[in-house]
Amino acid sequence: MDAKQAYDFWASLYDSNKNNTRDLEAIAFRDMLGSVNFKLCLEVGCGTGKNTSWLADRALHVTGVDFSVEMLAKAREKISSSNVTLVNADVTKDWSFTSSQFDLVSFSLVLEHIDILGPVFLQAAKVLKPGGYLYIGELHPFKQYTGTRARFDTAEGRQLVDCFNHHITDFTRSAGAAGLKVIDMNEYFDTPDRNEIPRILSILFQKTT
Repeated sequence: MDAKQAYDFWASLYDSNKNNTRDLEAIAFRDMLGSVNFKLCLEVGCGTGKNTSWLADRALHVTGVDFSVEMLAKAREKISSSNVTLVNADVTKDWSFTSSQFDLVSFSLVLEHIDILGPVFLQAAKVLKPGGYLYIGELHPFKQYTGTRARFDTAEGRQLVDCFNHHITDFTRSAGAAGLKVIDMNEYFDTPDRNEIPRILSILFQKTT
């Protein structure tokens, strides 16, 4: 199913469905960004707001962006913070939705739905202040290699969301070409057994100029 169509359909179920990927990425998000200082934040793929309130408690202002109108509607039901602005936009197109410069840009479970990463990293780097941070939290490529992908269950059956496989070097090279360097990387597992395949890959980049 087309990703935008899928997330519009999924929105009413997203927060209540069992979803280990969603829940573990939220843990990774807080772990990776807990010691990072930021005032202005752009949250790409804010969805229903699973990370938005956490960001709003730490930032002067958060701009949350999502291409799904229905996911944003759920976020607006949950988030009443005056320092949050929610925007409907497609980040694979021109980023005319903002003219601000940010201390932090975050992508949570977004990049698997984007075929060509380079232009998105370049756009993100343009709106980052010098020394600013870019965070990505994605379904681990190793999981993708086994056939795991975004999916959800409905009364009509299991729905599979269109995804693209990206290797770790696809992320790091796209970021490097945009002037971003890796400053932290971690993998998150379903259990303490690190012999298993990790579920989440998180990388923190910093703008070098």
